[in-house]
Amino acid sequence: MQLSDRTIDQADNMRRIVEPKPLKTIAISSGKGGVGKTNVSINLAISLAKQKKEVLLLDADLGMANVDVLLGLNTEYDLSHVVSGERSLEEIIVEGPSNIKIIPASSGINKMANLTPAEQTGLINAFSELGNAVDALIIDTGAGISDTVVNFCKASQDVIVVVHDEPASITDAYAFIKVMSRHHNVSRFHVLANMTHDVHEGHNLFKKLSKATDRFLDVILTFVGAVPYDEKLRKSVQHQRAVVEAFPRSPSALAFKRITRQIDNWEDKGTKSTGQLKFFVERMIQSDLMQSVVQQGPG
Repeated sequence: MQLSDRTIDQADNMRRIVEPKPLKTIAISSGKGGVGKTNVSINLAISLAKQKKEVLLLDADLGMANVDVLLGLNTEYDLSHVVSGERSLEEIIVEGPSNIKIIPASSGINKMANLTPAEQTGLINAFSELGNAVDALIIDTGAGISDTVVNFCKASQDVIVVVHDEPASITDAYAFIKVMSRHHNVSRFHVLANMTHDVHEGHNLFKKLSKATDRFLDVILTFVGAVPYDEKLRKSVQHQRAVVEAFPRSPSALAFKRITRQIDNWEDKGTKSTGQLKFFVERMIQSDLMQSVVQQGPG
């Protein structure tokens, strides 16, 4: 007996309710701007969606938000409107390529510690209303090591550090890892080399960074892969499309697909505490509150 597509979809939905899959939360960061971090975030999100994952992309670059610009999307509302109660989370989410969902950036949530308890509760409830409909949350953080970047990375299960073959990129990536490890107890990082010119460059970049961290820091780095410099990627940006959509057989698109397969095989850690979107938001708020207390010092 052959089951219909509708019956299969209903069975899949029932399994999601009864046995919800743990949510993957991945922060994409760099340390230095201009290394293609947002492009990486977009293409990884779409690549995951093409593997039949429900993906939510959060534009967390509060200073220079550009996910919507790179994809040619019109955004009217953002998370600040959810915090204020003007809009629900569903109302601000924008549909992207391959059915990814995008939460536009908001400068109104850069300090969650300053939200009232009612606003914090409202934000947690807004995310919890999405239920188990999301398999992966990709967070495109800002460059540098601002409080907001730190808190998004602390709240995530995994952190991908994007590096480029230039001294400033390596130096800033090291500084970012140092701050996260020594001051915020984050000890595991994935390194992605972007815009490499040959197959060896990515491994060499990783070796340079890991040599410094092995000597001075107590962290674990893993090399997630390299995305080559690709004229097709530049063209896709000009046309406001992701390269995995516009040129799926291009070298950069194939690299993103290989990296995505690795990500899909990463172990889910702490399924009880990290399995739903609301727990991610709770950790965000808790991280911001703790940081606020530390900065203020004893009263």
